Amino acid sequence: MSALKFEVLARDKRARASTLTLPHAHTSTPIFMPVGTGATVKGLSGATTLGGTSCSMLLGNTYHLSQRPGSHIVRENGGIHNFMNYSGNVLTDSGGFQMVSLFALSELDERGVTFESPADGTRMLLTPEASIRAQHDIGADVVMALDDVVSSVTVDDGRFKEATERTLRWLDRCLDEHEHRKHIQALFAIVQGGLDVREGGLRDICLQGFKERDHRIPGYAIGGVAGGESKDSFWRVVEFCTARLPADKPRYLMGVGDPLDLVVAVALGVDMFDCVYPTRTARFGTALTKKGTLNLKHRSCESDMGPVEEGCMCRACAPDPATGRRYSRALFHQLFKVSEKSNVAGSMLSHHNISYMLNMCREMQDSIKAGQYSSFVRRFLADRYGNGAVKQSGWEAHVPGWVQDALKAADVNWLEWR
Repeated sequence: MSALKFEVLARDKRARASTLTLPHAHTSTPIFMPVGTGATVKGLSGATTLGGTSCSMLLGNTYHLSQRPGSHIVRENGGIHNFMNYSGNVLTDSGGFQMVSLFALSELDERGVTFESPADGTRMLLTPEASIRAQHDIGADVVMALDDVVSSVTVDDGRFKEATERTLRWLDRCLDEHEHRKHIQALFAIVQGGLDVREGGLRDICLQGFKERDHRIPGYAIGGVAGGESKDSFWRVVEFCTARLPADKPRYLMGVGDPLDLVVAVALGVDMFDCVYPTRTARFGTALTKKGTLNLKHRSCESDMGPVEEGCMCRACAPDPATGRRYSRALFHQLFKVSEKSNVAGSMLSHHNISYMLNMCREMQDSIKAGQYSSFVRRFLADRYGNGAVKQSGWEAHVPGWVQDALKAADVNWLEWR
């Protein structure tokens, strides 16, 4: 018996709208998960400040929660939902990404990875079993297997082979440790293999290994991309994996949060996303809008009395119910001018950017259910880029033709999408 029920409600070519039923909530997909690394979404004081965003799923990080306050503290406080006062679903990253982000402070062997804390120098050995036990303590609805993660721009082919094979061995250890909790928490496996998408190549080897274990795996993630590789290479990996992962289980593309990336990845069959991008850009004065990114620190906003985005009902944009007044771009410009990383402005803009991402996901869900995802893609690109031509690249063979048509009608340089 699994803790997760996955139901595909509609398909439009490869894009799909689905429902994830987990212990704490129903989550509609495609879905973007805001990142709450240490049991709070950075720039916001807590999960309750996400009110009004329809946020039904967040991401937390096992390594950081194990460091501070400690996974046992989270458990003693009733689990992460009670700890952060959040009633939706929570997914926890296993800590594997820190092998890249804290590469200089880590040592890797078959047992696991030893991290040196950047805060106080203490050392922590994170094994597959320890990662799963910590995620059990944290109480997330979806837990991730600990994988061996290598930066996508690494030039050592041998290291990618080692990491792919180790990811499969570690998955077995994670599954065994998780066996007694599989009816309470759903464990996802993570596809690794670098940028090798040949038949019989490393991604294929990893996927074949997962196929042998599929009866024990309720969901899958695609890892090891969006780390600086070209978009051509990025989409080759996404397309290769989604075409081979089971059609009856969720697919999660890790660490991807650019709106354009979501639109194309959904066309390729991805269901779930996470990234710090919306909140990180907000803290530096950048708003996500239907027309693209808006730099509120730019001089053009200095006397602009319009809202961040017309029609948005987030806390930064919606008029006050009592007075009808609302915050202007000029105010945000002033707040960021006074303090480059204004806590007040950054918090409000974080709320806006998360609202934007979740509203976009809801539009994608509705368009797929109506069989009109291609119309959504064209409208999205027209709003964002206008008309023009797209530079050609090797991506054409890996993106559905109807998406290619929409892209070619927009003023977008594929090679510059990052």
